[in-house]
Amino acid sequence: MKMKKILALLLACVMAFSLAACGSKEDAKKDDTAKESSSDWEAIKKSGKLKIGITIYEPMNYKDEDGKLIGFDTEYAEAVCKKLGVEPEFIEINWETKETELESGNIDCIWNGFTIRDDLKEQITFSNPYIKNKQVVVIQKKNADKYTDAKSLEGASVSAEKGSAGEKVVTDEKALGDVECVTVSKQTDALTEVKAGTSDAAVLDYTLASSMVGEGTDYDDLMIVDGLELAVEEYGIGCRLNSDLVDQLNDKTDELVKDGTLDKIAEKYDLKASLISNQE
Repeated sequence: MKMKKILALLLACVMAFSLAACGSKEDAKKDDTAKESSSDWEAIKKSGKLKIGITIYEPMNYKDEDGKLIGFDTEYAEAVCKKLGVEPEFIEINWETKETELESGNIDCIWNGFTIRDDLKEQITFSNPYIKNKQVVVIQKKNADKYTDAKSLEGASVSAEKGSAGEKVVTDEKALGDVECVTVSKQTDALTEVKAGTSDAAVLDYTLASSMVGEGTDYDDLMIVDGLELAVEEYGIGCRLNSDLVDQLNDKTDELVKDGTLDKIAEKYDLKASLISNQE
C-alpha cells in the first residue's frame, strides 16, 4: 500500500510538471505571437493617422499670420504621409517629456528638429538623418565686442531649452566652461531671455537662430556669435524603440529625395544647403 501511494504521488508530480511545461510553451507562443503582431505601422494604417509630436520651432514647425501650421518639418511630414496614405496629426508636446509622450502612445513619432544623440538610442529608434545642424551662441548686438569666443563667456548666464542638445552642450560637455545655465521650456524663450537682458547669451540650434535673429526679425537686436560653433549634429525622426514605422519613413524620404520634393521644401525654408542628401 505504501509503495502504491509513492507511485501515485510520483505520477501526480509528473503530470503537474507536464501541464506546467505545456502551459509555459503555450504562454511563450502567445508572447511570440503578440510580439510579431505588435506593429506601429499596422496600427497607424488601421487608424489612418500618424500622430506627430512637435514644438513651435521656426523654421521646422511654426504658425503663419493666419495661425496655420507651416515649416520644413511640417511640409516634409505632410509629403511623407501623402505617400503613406495616412493623415498627419500634429500634436504640440512639452519637449522635456517627449520620450514619455512617445512611450505612452500619445504620439507615434517626434518630428521637430530632433537631434540624433547616442544617449537617446536606448529609448528611441531614429530615422536616417535628414538635416545637418549645429549649436550656436546668440547675444545682444551691443555685446559683440564683449562676447567673441567661448573663453569670453566665462561666468556669463546662458539660456538653453530644457532637455535639448543646447542644454547638453552647456551643462554636460562644458563647451563654454564655467557658465550659469538657465533652462527654459522653449528655444524661443531662450531668445526672449537674451533680448530682455535676463541672460547674457543663449545656446540653440542654428536652424532656428538663423531664421529668427537679425535684421527683419522680431529679434533684430540679437546676433549669432561668428565662428563659435559648439556642436555639429544631425536631425532625425524619433520613433518608439525598434518600431517598424522607421523603415516606412526612410523609404518614403528616399522617394522624396529622388523626385526632388524634399529639395523644393528645403529651399522654401532656406535649408537646402543643410539637407544631408546635399552634403558632399
